[in-house]
This record gives sequence, C-alpha cells and structure tokens, in this order.
Amino acid sequence: MIPFRTSAPADSSPAVTMSLIVVNIAVFTLQLGMSHEESLRFLYTYALVPRFYSEPQLTYLFGLEPGNYLPFISNTFMHGGFLHIILNMWTLWLFGAPLEDRLGRWRFLLLYLASGLVGSIGHLTFNWDSPVPALGASGAIAGVLGAFTLTFPKARVLIVQPIFFFPLVLPLPALWYTGIWFAIQVWQGTSELGTQASQGGGIAWWAHIGGFGAGLLAAWLLAPRTPPPPPREPGPWELRLRE
Repeated sequence: MIPFRTSAPADSSPAVTMSLIVVNIAVFTLQLGMSHEESLRFLYTYALVPRFYSEPQLTYLFGLEPGNYLPFISNTFMHGGFLHIILNMWTLWLFGAPLEDRLGRWRFLLLYLASGLVGSIGHLTFNWDSPVPALGASGAIAGVLGAFTLTFPKARVLIVQPIFFFPLVLPLPALWYTGIWFAIQVWQGTSELGTQASQGGGIAWWAHIGGFGAGLLAAWLLAPRTPPPPPREPGPWELRLRE
C-alpha cells in the first residue's frame, strides 16, 4: 500500500518536518560521496549493529569503543539506497506535516526522536546477535504513523495498491490504513523470530513495531489539551475523499 494523499489539514509551515527531510537527504548525499572503505567505516560507526552490544569486545576490531549509544539515534538519519530514502521521506512529509501542525514543532520533534529511539531498542531486543548494521528512519516514521492514527483517526488516506500490472486507488480511513500496516509488521516480525532471516539484513520489523507504539503513547502524552481548531473548508480533492 503506497499512500499519496491525506485529508488531514496542515495550515502552518511544517518547519521541523522539512528540516528532518533535509538532514536525511544531506546524510544520504554524504554517504554517496564516500569511498567503499569510508562508507564501511561510517556504517559501522553510526548504524546500529546489535552484536556490538551483545559482544562489546567486537567493537575493538572496528577501532570503536564499546558503550557508544549514539547509533540508537544516528542510524535513523541513514539510508541504504534511493528507494529506501524516497519512500521514507515521502511518508514523513505526508503524515508529518499535519501532525506537526497539530502538536507544534517541539512536541513533534520530541515524538519523532523518541519513536526512533524506541524503534532502535525494539530492533536490538529481537535481533540481539545480529552482526548486520541497521539503518533508516522507518522506526521514527512508524511513530509518526502511530501518532497520526491517534490524532486524525477519521482522516482519509488515499493509497495506491498495485494489483499485478494495474494500480488500484482506494481512500481508506487512517485507522484502517495504519491498522493494516501495523498488522503486517507484527505478522512479519513474529514469523521471523528464531529464524535465520531475523539475523540477516532486510526490513527491521521490530523497529517499526516499537516506533509505532512509541508514537501512539507520545501522541497521547504530548497532545495539546485544547480541542483541535474547526476544520477548514476542504478543497475539491478533499471533498472527494470525504464522500
């Protein structure tokens, strides 16, 4: 399911959302300009390698010091390829802008970073012996999805679902969209427990699960206690979503 529009309003400039996107793109551009050796060094220094925490002595082999917890956050600003960063940044823009508008800039930033941190902890917990570096903003963005669900449960999310060669366009309530998405993460994460796949590369399912849960909790704790402003007059596209 690929989301490409929501009916949630965003009337103010999403400065934090845009800044996070810029930082992510800047780090990715920096990675692209590195040599192979520099890239590996950067990867093992700032990405999250679970085995560095289950076997701290391994860090000395890479010229690192044990007990470095910066990767729990720094890995969320790194990406492994163009498709990876494009999908993450698009999702962040789509759901982050209205959420920042509702929560305010500093609350939104705190929610984003906390979700990324909890997502990293979730990945470490269920991949304790993995030597594969984990990287990506997915855990933090999963937190944005969780918070969006709690904040705008009745908003509509327009998605594209490819069926063979035909794109199916569907408007779904936010609660349905994120509910289906979260169920997929839990199913995939639990199905890989104890298998070789859980120790290799691929998708960090438990980072998504942890980040989503953290986003739900953070949105509940950080939500402004005043009721949301009355909805503005929707545009033609939003009217179609609400029919």
